[in-house]
Formats: sequence, structure tokens, C-alpha cells
Amino acid sequence: MKYTIFAQNLKHNTTTLNLDTMSFNGTYEKELAFQADRRRATVEFIKIVSDLWYDKSIELVLFRNPLIDQNVSEILNLHEYAGEFVGKPISIFDSVEIAQAIKTLDIPPAKLDIGKLTYEFHLEDQKYSNATAFVANKLKDASKFEAIQPKDVILYGFGRIGRLVARELMTKAGKGNQLRLRAIVTRGKIDQTVLEKRASLLRNDSVHGDFSGTVVADVKNSALIINGTTVNIISANNPEDIDYTAYGINNALVIDNTGAFRDKDALSRHLTSKGVNKVLLTAPGKGVPNIVHGVNHLEHNPDTVNIFSAASCTTNAITPVLKAMEDTLGVKFGHLETIHAYTNDQNLVDNYHDKYRRGRAAGLNMVITETGAGSAVTKALPSFEGKLTSNAIRVPVPNGSLAILNLELNKKTSIEDINSIMKKYALEGNLVEQIKYELSDELVSSDIVGCSAPSIYDSKATIVRADGKNVILYIWYDNEYGYSHQVIRLAKYISKVRRFTYY
Repeated sequence: MKYTIFAQNLKHNTTTLNLDTMSFNGTYEKELAFQADRRRATVEFIKIVSDLWYDKSIELVLFRNPLIDQNVSEILNLHEYAGEFVGKPISIFDSVEIAQAIKTLDIPPAKLDIGKLTYEFHLEDQKYSNATAFVANKLKDASKFEAIQPKDVILYGFGRIGRLVARELMTKAGKGNQLRLRAIVTRGKIDQTVLEKRASLLRNDSVHGDFSGTVVADVKNSALIINGTTVNIISANNPEDIDYTAYGINNALVIDNTGAFRDKDALSRHLTSKGVNKVLLTAPGKGVPNIVHGVNHLEHNPDTVNIFSAASCTTNAITPVLKAMEDTLGVKFGHLETIHAYTNDQNLVDNYHDKYRRGRAAGLNMVITETGAGSAVTKALPSFEGKLTSNAIRVPVPNGSLAILNLELNKKTSIEDINSIMKKYALEGNLVEQIKYELSDELVSSDIVGCSAPSIYDSKATIVRADGKNVILYIWYDNEYGYSHQVIRLAKYISKVRRFTYY
């Protein structure tokens, strides 16, 4: 009898197990099918992004993250971040629908945040008959934008920043209706060996990886062929020695990243060269406007100002966040401590250096040094005059830095309030390109390498003391890549080639 009962129980358990197995397998098959559909939709999305860019010079981004030249997995990951950021799912199917609507409309060259559009469509879809009607209404002001004239660009110097700027300009060249990289100026002779070495440094980067395009040395014409486009390599000891018009270059913007010319008089030497009418310094400058794009660029009209400075990477990292704090809670005073990657200025091994401590081996030591970023903030935000002290610690990483802001505020606050403020500034307003709101609990310095935002707010690290008026904010920044994008944003403003944008 007991064996009969055992057999019946076994049969029942086996049947249940089989049903469970069938259920699991059915769920798994559905998941596989859904993933296949998602990836097919992403392939379609990539095609629309490319068509819009190369046919209409319309660049799509997803909450400021670039979509051009991204693969399927990268785009799906960006959608996951977007959903977490706004607290609502942002699916690839939604993005395809909005992108298709954009493609059907007659929109001039533009930069459009499809993440923001998709988010708003979910909130307002009942007001519109379809996605096309929604997009047409949101982008109705695009037609009022004046046509832009392309600007020739010259890179004076070809170091870390120069090469990253070159990469970005050539990757995002599109139809060439914004910034056109025409020449790179270096010192010394130009022969096959030199050109090959320049090409190799542009092609390969130990920090940022391989360039996603092609670079060929053209010895006969003393040029680099980058993505099929000729960029002249010019040798010169002095800016005034060069006649750029001989290379077909006119009314150009010189981006000086040598560090050799820092004040107005020295930088003005570029303006004596034939073919140049604007200069941009990729370092703090004296006697010229120091600009943190997004914060104070509109205070200086490129029709009347010919020389600009893009300030420093650290100044670009902290100033947007300080502006957000000042505008909402008010800042009494504070201290900036930067944990900064080592730079070419330091020694690989112990050796003499003009600066104290910087002579010690960069790869082996944490090195305390000074930074002018605290005082430099006042050039963009005059209200911070005398409010900030600052110092820096150079650490043994090649790239990826952290700014720690210890601020005494005028108003009481909380971690939740601070995070809400920073999320708002990262989502809308004039600083959406500058501030990225980071959600990860596991963020480390290598994770932020390659981020185009100059200021990455670590929402999980914020500290607010019990009195509610003392806060410590942690701001990450890619001191090379993020800063290079700020340089390009400012270059577009100076050159008056900014397109219609929807952020």
C-alpha cells in the first residue's frame, strides 16, 4: 500500500516538475524572443540615427549621451540609464517611434535629445494624435534658426587635449557644416617618420582606446588623411610665421593647446597670421575671458571678442555644480580638494622640477600641489570672490579625477534636497551638457573615463551634516575627454555654428 502511495506521489511530483520545467522553458523562450526584438529595433534605430546625421545634419543624443557610432549593446545600456535617471522606463521601441517621426519632418540641422522627447511624449501623449504631431509641436522653433556657415579650425599643438579634440572633430564631422579641422601646427621637421608617429598617436591611445576611424600619413603633401579627409601638418616656430591662406584656410579659429601662450599679448600673435580671426586657449588665460561653457559663455559676444580661454578641466568640473548650489541654496564659503590624475608636467622618476613636490615620481606617489581652480571660479561666477580655498593631490592614475567640495550653505538642506536639485539641473536648463547625474553605488575613477560631461555628480556619495548647512559633494571628471568636449562646445559658440538644440 505504502509503495502505491509513494508511486502516486512520485508521479504527482514528476508531473508538477514537468509543468514547472515547461513554464520555465516557455518564459525563457519569450525572453529570448523579446531580446531579439529589442536588438532588431536597435539596429533600425542606429540606421535612423545615421541617416539623420549624414543626410540632414541632425544629431540625436540620449540624455546628452552621444548615439553616433554606438553599437547595439551600448545603445541598450544607455536606455537602461535613461530609465533609471527619469524614474520611468525608456524603451528602444519608444525611441524608434520618436526617431521615425523626426525623420519624416523638415527640420534644419539640429541636436536633439531623444530621451527628453520620449519622456515628455509619455507625459503628454494624450494631447497629440500621434508621435509625429508631438514632435512637430516640440520642434516648431527649429525653422526660426538661421543657417550656419562652416568654420575652419587649426589645432596649434598636438598633445593630449589636441589629439582628443581632433578625434572628436573628425568623428562628428558629418557633412562638414560646423567645425572643419583643416590643419595641425607642430614644431620641428616633418618627414615620413614624424608623420607616422603623429598618425600612430592619434590612432592609438593607452587611456581612451583606439580611434574609431582611419588615419593615414600622406608624406608627399605633409598631411594626415583622417577618415578620408586631408588635414595639413604645418611646422612653425612662431604663430606669425604662418600663412594659412596658402592652404586654402580662411577666417579660421586657432585652438591653442601648447600651453606656451597664456596671456592676451602672446595669444594675439595668432591673429597676425593670414587666415585667422579667432583664438581659443585650452588653459586658464590672463587678460582674456575665461569661459566655462554653459555658465558664462553668453556674457562675451564672439562678434566683439577675438580671444577666449576655456579655463581648466577642474574649473569646468566644479563651476556648474557651484552655480547650481549658489542659485538654489546660496554658498557662504567652502574648500575644494581635487584628487587629480598625474599629467605630463610631472616626472616619471624623481628629478628636478620648478614646483615643490612635483619632481617626485608621478606613478609612485600621491603628490600635494597647488591648484588655481578655486580662485578661477570667480572669473565665471564673480559671487564666489574670496569664498573658496583650494588644493590638489596628484595621484598615480593616468586619467580620471575627483573634486571634493566642502561647502557652508546659507539655507538648510538634506541629501534628498541636494540630489533633487542636481537631478533637475542635469535634466533641464542651461547646464544639461555640463552636469551628469550618476546613480551607481559602485562608481570608481575608471568608470568615468570617456564621459563627455565635464562634471559628474556622485549622488550616492553626498554628505550633509546634522545642522543641514554643511555639505560635502563629490564631483568626478574625465580631465581629458570631458574637458575636450567643453573646448569644442565653446569653439562652436565662438564660431557661431551652434545648431538648434532641444534639451
